[in-house]
Amino acid sequence: MDVVNRILNIKGIKRIIIFSLIILVLYAVKSMISFILFTFIFSFLINRLVTIVSDRVPLNRRIIVIISYLGIVGLLVYGISKYSPLIISEITELIRQVTRFYTKPQDNVVLNFLVDYIETNQITSYLEQGFTFLVKYFTDISTLAIQILLALVLSFFFLLEKPKLIEFTSQFKTSKLAAFYNEIAFFGQKFVLTFGKVIEAQFVIALVNCILTTLALWILGFPQLFGLAIMIFFLGLIPVAGVIISFFPLCTIAYTIGGFAYVLYIVVVVLVIHAIEAYILNPKLMSSKTDLPVFYTFIILIFSEHFFGVWGLIIGIPIFVFLLDVLEVTGKRKSKV
Repeated sequence: MDVVNRILNIKGIKRIIIFSLIILVLYAVKSMISFILFTFIFSFLINRLVTIVSDRVPLNRRIIVIISYLGIVGLLVYGISKYSPLIISEITELIRQVTRFYTKPQDNVVLNFLVDYIETNQITSYLEQGFTFLVKYFTDISTLAIQILLALVLSFFFLLEKPKLIEFTSQFKTSKLAAFYNEIAFFGQKFVLTFGKVIEAQFVIALVNCILTTLALWILGFPQLFGLAIMIFFLGLIPVAGVIISFFPLCTIAYTIGGFAYVLYIVVVVLVIHAIEAYILNPKLMSSKTDLPVFYTFIILIFSEHFFGVWGLIIGIPIFVFLLDVLEVTGKRKSKV
């Protein structure tokens, strides 16, 4: 028994056991994982907004939190009531346009060869599965809306009483659960500083990418801009792969509008925006640990999508970065001689 107690008191062993318990608890509540993630993301991002505003505006923190949530809810209600029919119709037309392109024979021999190659390799079946999943996911909009609403409410009360919550939770530090508290606090701090920061960076990069790409598409005279903007934003949340996935429908629409000249314009636009993301946004928003090789990025995305579904494409990289931080992988590169 003494040997067991000594082993359990070893810091590394105790940390592994508590981390395993946290994973088991999360697995037990996996049906609520979307709600948990929505709550964390809303809390983290809006807390960052409140911190930025409170540093510049001499107002009580609670007032800033209330004003921020009123503004966000107001914008959501206004956007949904005014633009949702337009967005739905544009996304529907966008899907029809891409489908017509792949089902209608083209005058160009090269394009016909590519379309035949795609069909023979069953790539269209994967696209159909993806569209079917999206339709199924968004047709159950009531469940998604309830999760988002509850997450907003919970994050609101969390930020409204954040100082009081921190003070209350700190009491566990001197309780009989101190060992658990210290380890959970360690993992919680690591999680916020890595997972949260990477999610924030992905959100900012996706937003900038969406604005720049939509502006370029507007200049080129693309139709269904609202639908394309939403597609570009959500795909922009997927590191590296999102740019590649969005590239194909954009090129398809470009060809139907202006032929190969417009396809070339889209290639230039994507390369320029990718360069801005890689050489300006990433160095400023991401730490050196998140500068992963493309091979690692795709492997992580493939496995995280398999285990977590669509959420895995968004949270796969942040979770991997969190694990790197816990394992103290510094990410420092040796300088070349």
